[in-house]
Amino acid sequence: MSGANSEINDLKVQGPVLAAGADGYDDERSGYQLMDPHAPAVIVGAAGEDDVREAVRHAAARGLRVAVQAGGHGLGAGLDGGVLISTRRMAGVRVDPAARTAWVEAGAPWQRVIEAAAEHGLAPLSGSSPGVGAVSYTLGGGVGLLARRYGFAADHVRRIDVVTADGRTRRVTAEDPGGSDDADLFWALRGGGGNFGVVTGMEIDLVPVREVYGGGLYFAVDEVPGVLDAWRRWTETAPEEMTAALAMLPFPDLPMVPEPLRGRHVVQFQLAYSGPEDEGRDLAAPLRALGAPLIDRLRTVPYTESATVFDEPDRPHAYRSTNRLVDGLDPRALEAAPKLAGPDAPAMCVFQIRHLGGALARPPRVPNAVGNRGAAYSVNVLSPVEPGEEAMVRDLHRDVTAPFAGRTVGRSFNFSFGPLDEDGVREMYEPGDYARLTGLKARYDPDGLFHANHPIPAR
Repeated sequence: MSGANSEINDLKVQGPVLAAGADGYDDERSGYQLMDPHAPAVIVGAAGEDDVREAVRHAAARGLRVAVQAGGHGLGAGLDGGVLISTRRMAGVRVDPAARTAWVEAGAPWQRVIEAAAEHGLAPLSGSSPGVGAVSYTLGGGVGLLARRYGFAADHVRRIDVVTADGRTRRVTAEDPGGSDDADLFWALRGGGGNFGVVTGMEIDLVPVREVYGGGLYFAVDEVPGVLDAWRRWTETAPEEMTAALAMLPFPDLPMVPEPLRGRHVVQFQLAYSGPEDEGRDLAAPLRALGAPLIDRLRTVPYTESATVFDEPDRPHAYRSTNRLVDGLDPRALEAAPKLAGPDAPAMCVFQIRHLGGALARPPRVPNAVGNRGAAYSVNVLSPVEPGEEAMVRDLHRDVTAPFAGRTVGRSFNFSFGPLDEDGVREMYEPGDYARLTGLKARYDPDGLFHANHPIPAR
């Protein structure tokens, strides 16, 4: 332990430094995802950008790898040894209402950004779960509640501050005033995740949205024949102001579950319409007409309550997921899904489809690395995982998504919760973009200092 203590004493930072086994170590390394957590030799609880630079330089000088954790929702495979930089203390948000922008520090969750923007009648392009870290979400692309109207969150980033493997802070934008190659780095960071450095903050666009008409509409799967295909047909005429998804899952027969859902196999339509309430009600009418809903929570909500739209769990747990991006939905695949992912499956499945297209399909004003913009839907399946179940769950997810294989165009960065091989990571990008990313990895992190959730190799 003396060697570890010596290394800790060498770190000149404002935030806490914790060795394995120290008080607070487990709390600091834990995030929302409890599967395969980080097990670093040292944790630096960064209090600011200077601490991040010091931690990166310290690790690089000793040949140690570096991982970063804010909320920890998308953790793939944890870091074993090395240095974990925890950014949860770097959670500041500054809003410029005249410019309609916000400066967001590395550890800020979306809810903090939402509340700061709402004071000025604005909203960020946040996700369905506002507890997720805003920066890490955006670096993966970001498909949120306003996605079909405004596009990926990564399309609306103006500036990124990032500490690269050489210990430098680079303030990168689409412009290149310094005569360096950092405009390429700005392209790569937006969609390339944590492969190229530790992002300490970013400037993002805000949009003039105060509220949405939305929420959940719940049906029993066995009481509405063809319910998934009915939703597919409904999406084909939905305007871009409507961002929608569905989630299908079996609810346990337990007291903490709302009574109408207990012991039922349920499909939840999740709607977010950024237009007038009367238009939202009219658009939702065909879904309401499918049958008697178990629960109807569609209403106008302030954007500060956007978490209620998808109503996703916020308690940390261990889970794995897989996804396919598809150019369309085969009705036969939708017919098979309730059985494959239903109550008789060997593990509990949350089966979800998100409607894409709209602004997501258009190229951004400033190009970035986000791939597969031609996808019309994302198909995701997620399961909680107990010890010893990972292989079984992986096989189950393969079987559940197999009927959609014929229309697959790629994979989503944000909804891949688990380790991927190189082929899996490559599927997130256009072929030419992937080659460009590997070249930039070789330029900015040739020694593989950074341990990313979805690693891009240096070529």
